[in-house]
Amino acid sequence: MKFDFLLTAANRVALGFFVLGLLGGCSSGLDKLRPAELAPNAGLLGVRLAWTSKVGAIDFPLDVKVNGNTVAVASSDGVVASFDARTGAQAWRTNVGAQIAAGVGSDGRFAAVVTRGNELVVLDAGREMWREKLPAQGFTAPLVAGGRVFLLAGDRSVTAFDAQSGRKLWNQLRPGESLVLRQSGVLLAVGDTLVAGLSGRLVGLNPSNGSIRWEAPIASPRGTNDIERLVDLVGGVSREGDVVCARAFQAAVGCVNTARGTLLWVKPASGSVGVHGDDKYVFGVEGDGKLVAWRRTDGERAWVSERLRYRNLTAPLVVGRSVAVGDDAGLVHWLSREDGSALTRVATDGSAIVAAPVLAAGTLVVVTHSGGIFGFKPE
Repeated sequence: MKFDFLLTAANRVALGFFVLGLLGGCSSGLDKLRPAELAPNAGLLGVRLAWTSKVGAIDFPLDVKVNGNTVAVASSDGVVASFDARTGAQAWRTNVGAQIAAGVGSDGRFAAVVTRGNELVVLDAGREMWREKLPAQGFTAPLVAGGRVFLLAGDRSVTAFDAQSGRKLWNQLRPGESLVLRQSGVLLAVGDTLVAGLSGRLVGLNPSNGSIRWEAPIASPRGTNDIERLVDLVGGVSREGDVVCARAFQAAVGCVNTARGTLLWVKPASGSVGVHGDDKYVFGVEGDGKLVAWRRTDGERAWVSERLRYRNLTAPLVVGRSVAVGDDAGLVHWLSREDGSALTRVATDGSAIVAAPVLAAGTLVVVTHSGGIFGFKPE
C-alpha cells in the first residue's frame, strides 16, 4: 500500500476548512527505490483461500470493521456491505448514494461512514437511518459504541451523536497545528473512556459529555514550518487491557495506560501506518518497509526484519504465532512473531492491499484497491 501523504489544512478565520494535496510527499522518494527481492516462498505455514467476494474500487482510508463473525467494508463509489467471515456470504449491501471518504464504523447492528460531501451516514442492517451534514471532512472511520456514533473530524473535533435519532449530543473542538493528515486517525473505546488521537496526543474523553479526562503526549511538534511540525497519530493501535500503543506520523511509537492517562514509554520511529501487537510485542512498519518489534514492557527493539523493504506495506496484524502484512503487489506476507523470519505468503488479485488485515472467526480478511475481498484460513 502506498503511503498517503495528502494533508488537510484548517483555516478557522476565513474559510473554515479546505484540502491541501501534497501528492506523494516523502513517499515519492521511496517509490523510486527498488522493492526488496522476494526469496522463494518458505511455505512453513499452511494457509488456504476460503472465499472471495467483491465491492467497488477503494481509494480512501478504509477500516475493515470486525464484529463477531462479520466484517463490514465499503468502496469509494458508496457501497457499504457486511459479510460472514466464515463463509464469505453477504449479510447485506447498500449504496449510500455518494462517494465515501471514511469508514466503516460498526457495532454489529449500526454501520457508519462519512461521505466526501461531508455527510455522516448511519445504517441499521443496511437500511439508512439518518445522515448529518458535518462542518469538516472526516477521514477516520466513525466509532459506533454504546448506542452512540462518535466522529473524529479533520478540524480535530470529536462529536457524539445518538445512533438511533442522529441527535447531536456533544462536540469537543481542540485546535492544534494547522495541518492534519488526510488519513485515518485514532478513535476507540477503552472501558468507560473514549480515546482519541488529537495532534500528537492520546486524549481520554468522557463519552457522556465530551469532557477531557487526561492527555498523554506521544510526539510534540518540531521544525520550522507546518509540514515539519505535523505530528498526528495514525489509525491502527495495539491494545492490551488498559494499555494502548499508537504511532505518531513519522515521529514515534508509544504506549499509554488509559486507566491513569500516563505515558509508559515512547521511542523514535519513522512510519506512517498503524501498529498492532500482543502481550509481548508491539509491531510496526517503518517508512522504508522495515518491520519492527518493540518490547511492550519498555519499548526496546526485540528484532527488525528488512526482507520487505520498499514494498509499501500495510499496518501489521498478529495472527497466532505470525505477523501478517499486505503489500502494494497484492501479496500477504506471514512472518514469525518471534524473529520476523518468513513463514509463507499468499496472493490476492495483484492490486495493492488497501487496509490492515483483520481477523474474524479464525479467518484473515484482506481487501484490495480493486475491491477484492479475500478470506484466508491458517491451517
